[in-house]
Amino acid sequence: MGAGRRHARGRVPRPPAEGAGGRAGRGARWQGGRVTTGDWTPQGALAEGLAEHVRAWALELGADEADARAAGEAAAAASRATAAGHVCVELGSLAPDAAPLRQSLLASRVVGQPGRTGSLPLVLDADDRLYLQRYYDYERRLAVRVVRAAREGRLAIVSGGPGTGKTTRIVSELAALLEQSPDLRIALAAPTGKAAARMTEALRGRAGDLPAGIRDRLPSESFTLHRLLRHNPSRGFEHGADNPLPIDVLVVDEASMLDLALATRVLEAVPPGARILLLGDQDQLAAVESGAVFAELSAERERLPVTLLTKNWRFPEDSGIGRLATELRRGDAESALVWLRANADPAVRWEPQAAPLALALQGFAAYLDEVRRDATDVAAMSAAFARFRVLCAVREGPQGVEALNRELSAHARATLGSEGPGDWYVGRPVMVQVNDYALRLFNGDVGLALPDARGELMVWFPEGQGWRPVAPARVPRHETAWAMTVHKAQGSEFDQVMLVLPRAAARVATRELVYTGITRARQAVVLAAGEAALAAAVRERAVRHGGLRSRIREAFEAG
Repeated sequence: MGAGRRHARGRVPRPPAEGAGGRAGRGARWQGGRVTTGDWTPQGALAEGLAEHVRAWALELGADEADARAAGEAAAAASRATAAGHVCVELGSLAPDAAPLRQSLLASRVVGQPGRTGSLPLVLDADDRLYLQRYYDYERRLAVRVVRAAREGRLAIVSGGPGTGKTTRIVSELAALLEQSPDLRIALAAPTGKAAARMTEALRGRAGDLPAGIRDRLPSESFTLHRLLRHNPSRGFEHGADNPLPIDVLVVDEASMLDLALATRVLEAVPPGARILLLGDQDQLAAVESGAVFAELSAERERLPVTLLTKNWRFPEDSGIGRLATELRRGDAESALVWLRANADPAVRWEPQAAPLALALQGFAAYLDEVRRDATDVAAMSAAFARFRVLCAVREGPQGVEALNRELSAHARATLGSEGPGDWYVGRPVMVQVNDYALRLFNGDVGLALPDARGELMVWFPEGQGWRPVAPARVPRHETAWAMTVHKAQGSEFDQVMLVLPRAAARVATRELVYTGITRARQAVVLAAGEAALAAAVRERAVRHGGLRSRIREAFEAG
């Protein structure tokens, strides 16, 4: 490789630090002629192992040392990027001048290009996005499915915040379809169990005015997407391109929670000719895993059938939550703070100084009173607990989920005088952290530890129109759930929400996180956040690097 093509010392400069661009290059530095991040997490070890593997592969194929090293280091950057939620890494974030790096990567013999990927581990597209091949393949396959459905008039994408009428719109569309084809097979699904249950409840509530013949044909159950596709931890997904779902219409709610891999598998499982309706909110947090699929689809309004619902029937724009949501979408920190300082609407309370624990205890007081009164009334307990929830931006630290759950548990034990085996006590809320198909419990399901009619402590989980008890010893891996992360709360709604931000500005705290947190509330919000931290969060926009829009354009051009 000539000197003109070689970037500094033949190495890729370190990727961006954690922030709007993610944590792809957290603390990266050079040691002993190889890139290291100082990140000894499994993801960090995986990235460095990949770098060595790709470098050795390139050398084996005849690349020179500098190009092989560049490919290895770029592969590590791409791996760290996917761990941070991106789909790819942009060359511009790795080198001041991307052109020499691009030449070096293509000369490494382990980097393919669109249409010429072969079995190479990396793909570099025309816009200088570098992918691990699997993620490029996901984008390409998803784009093909989306474009085909759009061309055939089988796709509808509806984006709007809570209260903008997404459910009403879908009920109307399903009713019209059932009127034309009474035997239509309709599947309702969402990424989480809570979102699926809320979808069923919302659909049932909106369908009351339909003729009985139509109403009775609407689906009576919603599924998690993993359950719909019949996912098995050891065998993967049963339904896919080779074994499509036996449906005519698929409705996916909370589609903003879809990561790239899951979105691809879902759309590939839809049979030819079936309709696809995706509902979500483009302003919400993206999925925990890689990709911002729904936001990218919603941005393709010139090519795809996208409907943006902007009128909010639950929160008028001049209402407290509606006004704050609007300021957040704009990223206008100064205007938001001026309005919050004025304390103009009782539905939004800003507490920049108060301790989160004291505020949380106020919020849960009614629930604890109900537990003291009659802990065997599961319906009353569930209703009381659903009225208030603490949502945190982070898990660790004094304003994080773990600390608040410890403090709230200690208070509940002392207040209720309740003891049980191990960490269990009457009134304890828990959230399941893994899927257990045998017990029909899924990641994100929330249950309450309450006595049954015989006085034995059981954990009660909602099921259909009632509740199902599970012995504490049988509950899959779980954690206490007085507080949860905003990510975990997606797909849920509560009467009142307290949103807790770290005292110091944190890169994970973005306007999308604050927006998602406050819009989980139906009636009122308490913001436990210092002024500097809140202002920084409103200004910080979450960015997910990906090229789905480019793949969609290419699929349209390919015909």
